[in-house]
Amino acid sequence: MSLLKPDVIQRIRSARNLLFLTGAGISSESGIPTFRGEGGYWKTYKAEELATPEAFARHPEVVWEWYDWRRGICRETKPNDGHLTIAKWQFKSESVNLITQNVDGLHPRAGSKHLLEIHGNIFRARCTHCHAKFDLEEDGLGQPGLKYCIACESLLRPDIVWFGEGYDNRLLTKAWELSKVAHVVFVIGTSANVSVPSNLALTAVRNGALGIEINPETTSLTPSLQLHLGGKSGEILPEIFKEVFPDT
Repeated sequence: MSLLKPDVIQRIRSARNLLFLTGAGISSESGIPTFRGEGGYWKTYKAEELATPEAFARHPEVVWEWYDWRRGICRETKPNDGHLTIAKWQFKSESVNLITQNVDGLHPRAGSKHLLEIHGNIFRARCTHCHAKFDLEEDGLGQPGLKYCIACESLLRPDIVWFGEGYDNRLLTKAWELSKVAHVVFVIGTSANVSVPSNLALTAVRNGALGIEINPETTSLTPSLQLHLGGKSGEILPEIFKEVFPDT
């Protein structure tokens, strides 16, 4: 049985700009705990107590210990069929873009290009003084504990947008631009509790995009989108891909 009606399939095929917006749900299918799920605690801390500039200023060693632990989990997980299908879709077309809230690096590992990681990447760090950025694995900074800048020897912090911090204006401007010109937007695995990603989806729909939500549960975005597909992205996205590209 087809997941999509013929007119929806045709609209996706003819879309000149297609946008994927992904949240924690797609990564939870790979076994990565979500901030707000049962895995939201580490030792006696809630995620919201550690992912802040104030926590890093008070106890940088504790924050880095938490991120080292999380990075180990991310390193051991693999992209699932949801990640891989998005990457395959991007391989077929230069006009397929991806904006993710996730910091786990699974989209790049799946092969995705044209990617905006608006909340950062857990495998990167940046200097608290000179703002230089480093790949923790490639630059030999992946050891447990505090990490220091190769350029100026100041303390490094995770290259993550923490609670209470603003987004990178360059990335955010690009994200708004992509949302405004999207003809189809897939909203995948997001709880819709973070305002910027939700508003990106709404911007796309208000500018005429077909909005398709893939999520086991309905969200506050569901009434504003044209279609909700309940289930896992790793199961639904490959089926949609087959329907849109039956000869692949």
